[in-house]
Amino acid sequence: AQAFLIGEKFIGNDSVTMILGDNFYEDDFSQAITSFQSGARVFAKEVSDPQRFGVVEFDENRKAISIEEKPENPKSNHAVTGLYIYDHTVIEKARNLKPGKRGELEITDLNNLYLQEGTLDVATVNGRWFDTGTFESWFEATSFARDRELAKAAQA
Repeated sequence: AQAFLIGEKFIGNDSVTMILGDNFYEDDFSQAITSFQSGARVFAKEVSDPQRFGVVEFDENRKAISIEEKPENPKSNHAVTGLYIYDHTVIEKARNLKPGKRGELEITDLNNLYLQEGTLDVATVNGRWFDTGTFESWFEATSFARDRELAKAAQA
């Protein structure tokens, strides 16, 4: 969340999209970004190891009711991926955050502020998503990209 304070003069009154550098997506998010109006939009993907991520819990209508960072006992298998869209109020919200256990301004705390005010939208990642924070996931992502490019070349 510190990134928004660093980039404050560039954001101004605009909305802002942030993607974490260790994320790899198959999906095209251009429509989700250009259609964004206000509040916040995060993207979730069902995973087998939710303890590694921020986890979003949904009610029976698929409305987000909680987000918890790296929980020991996750309330769902839906990880919040590293793609975030926020309106310009993100700056003020980030400014009011307190550092978390790791001494950082946590993005999950920022997302929870939007959730509490009822302006958080959770969209779904439909294609493949890799958080390349481990050697195994980095290898999976590069293998996926290689195989995809080889398939395209074979069709040409």
